Amino acid sequence: MIKELDSVVLAVDLPAHRLKAGDVGTIVHAHAGGKGFEVEFVALDGETIAVVTLTAAELRPVGRREIVHARPLPA
Repeated sequence: MIKELDSVVLAVDLPAHRLKAGDVGTIVHAHAGGKGFEVEFVALDGETIAVVTLTAAELRPVGRREIVHARPLPA
């Protein structure tokens, strides 16, 4: 079960927030019973890019032996 402060992987593109499937975020709040999550996405320099409300279907836990990949963020 996903819980607060877990790292998660975005499973869908969110163009309105300049986020792509595979981007890694942190759960900052879990709504009742895991029905929804507030997820913060942060650039490698520490700038918050977005805080987005997502359903469990729109994200997944970080898997074993996965590696983070850097990509430039469009303006």
